[in-house]
Amino acid sequence: MKELSARARQVLDVVYRIGEVSAADILREVPDVPSYSAVRSILRSLEKKGLVQHHEKGLRYVYLPTTPKEEASRSAMARLLDTFFEGSPEYALQALMDVSRDRETRIDFEQLEKLIEAAHKEGR
Repeated sequence: MKELSARARQVLDVVYRIGEVSAADILREVPDVPSYSAVRSILRSLEKKGLVQHHEKGLRYVYLPTTPKEEASRSAMARLLDTFFEGSPEYALQALMDVSRDRETRIDFEQLEKLIEAAHKEGR
């Protein structure tokens, strides 16, 4: 994926999380955004890079990602693995389990076992 500023990354993350957003939605979701015009500028920049597209909805523009969320999540995960976990899914899983404990989020181990078994059968 193209290199993005931290602010542009925040905006793009909101687009992916919500799916279809206006500049006003971004203002509500991203902390400390300087102004509405700054958000519009970031969205235009993301559009020029081919990362979002817009259409008119009533009197406003709404933006949505150009890459499907599933494809973008795989790309993001690959970057995350390489950057923080030495390319190791096992290290990443350990970190997820640590985060889960910190957030008191319950891990569904039965579902995790099914995913691991399916990946094993596929030779991954």
